[in-house]
Amino acid sequence: MNIRPPLPPFTREAAIQKVRAAEDAWNGQCPEHVALAYTQDSCWRNRDEFLAGRADITAFLVRKWERELEYRLIKELWAFDGNRIAVRFVYEWRDHGGQWWRSHGNENWGFNDAGLMAERHASINDVRIVESERLFRWEWPVRPDSHPGLSEMGL
Repeated sequence: MNIRPPLPPFTREAAIQKVRAAEDAWNGQCPEHVALAYTQDSCWRNRDEFLAGRADITAFLVRKWERELEYRLIKELWAFDGNRIAVRFVYEWRDHGGQWWRSHGNENWGFNDAGLMAERHASINDVRIVESERLFRWEWPVRPDSHPGLSEMGL
């Protein structure tokens, strides 16, 4: 069995570590790598899509990052209890037509005993922005530790 520390039940520090690991993996934009954090039969709701299993997750992420260019994401712990973590996030991206977007969302995560995510429920809203309104401008792939988080940025 694949084990993905930290393991539940989560402490505050472990939950923050789990959230940052997810942020870094998603910013790396490698669908196969990201999918390894989920159980083989993980169930997702992402906006209006329902996914089941790593193959669906991987295919979804390939489509996502083909469409969402120059993707930059920040996640922040909202709450945790036992094997569950709630996260809020914001990401910026550009579409193929050159339009910039800022996407705001919330995720609810449920983990198995091995620390793999078995459930992910995401609600996301997109806001058009102009290039000069971008806030996430670090060099790809991961956000530097010196870059402020969502609360520090007032988001």
